[in-house]
Amino acid sequence: MSTTTQQHSPYIPVRDDWLARRTETILEPELPIVDPHHHLWERPGWKYMLDDLLADTNSGHNIVGTVFVQCRAMHRASGPEAFKPVGETEFVNGVAAMSASGGYGKAKICAGIVGHVDLLNGAKSREVLEAHIRAGGDRFRGIRHITAYDPDPTLMNPAYSPPPGLMFDKTFREGFACLAPLNLSFDAWLYHPQIGDVTALAQAFPGTQICLNHIGGPLAIGSYAGKREEVFAAWSKSIKALAACPNVVVKLGGMAMRINGWGFETKAEPPSSEELAAAWKPYVDTCIAAFGANRCMFESNFPVDKGSYGYQAFWNACKILAKGASASEKADLFCGTAARFYRLEL
Repeated sequence: MSTTTQQHSPYIPVRDDWLARRTETILEPELPIVDPHHHLWERPGWKYMLDDLLADTNSGHNIVGTVFVQCRAMHRASGPEAFKPVGETEFVNGVAAMSASGGYGKAKICAGIVGHVDLLNGAKSREVLEAHIRAGGDRFRGIRHITAYDPDPTLMNPAYSPPPGLMFDKTFREGFACLAPLNLSFDAWLYHPQIGDVTALAQAFPGTQICLNHIGGPLAIGSYAGKREEVFAAWSKSIKALAACPNVVVKLGGMAMRINGWGFETKAEPPSSEELAAAWKPYVDTCIAAFGANRCMFESNFPVDKGSYGYQAFWNACKILAKGASASEKADLFCGTAARFYRLEL
């Protein structure tokens, strides 16, 4: 990323020379992994396309498949505003077709696609969802409509400006109601004070499958700086309440963004897998205890989290965190839950 991009980005810049300072021996190299949350994009000063993803997925762990999640990549430049995000699904389905040719390795890259539909289009959202299904062939699985909001403006991503209480909005819910009849799921990205909003949504739509992204976004900067224990207490209470909804699963990852406040990127050396596992253990243990391994999935959130550590160290950290799990629990955490939720054929 360029210096200008860094200064105006909510993301931690990726420094390949810094990341190259750490390589790790791969733990349990045969363990099959589905990475259920990554992005692809070309942005000013920051490219993460198929070759970049493959450099990470081929770095030693046994990645058998991946799921792409919306990130405003390759939206259509013209046509009705509501349908512009369909361009992203068209783009990603092309990348998936390249992977399916077998010419780019054994992993099924972008085997599942999560796109974006503005659910504030209400019942008209169905037309856009159907356009995504056509564009994604048999790979389109659902949508993400980011609802991450906090009164502290320093916590807001300038690319998204959702209002507070969006998941309770009548028109949003009219759009949300279009998902289940089309057998589509919803990825929820928000901040920890909003987890209760997801619980209410899940209770109102028990037939819709929901995936909580990034363990529910516990905040540790801005007005939440220095309050990690207080935030953890509130977060864990909300997580346990959400877990009572059988239609919800959770992604274990996305814990190294600026908002999470760990500061890994400020160290002279990239963090080791042991350091990452130690930081995240209370959160991961809480989620697995509440949801069960069969409703939890580890996720890389690359390239967003790549500003803080490399792909090798991340998945090694996950394996350390799963050390006490049974073979069937490990299978769920690393592959099974993601394959079931996103209906992947691997």
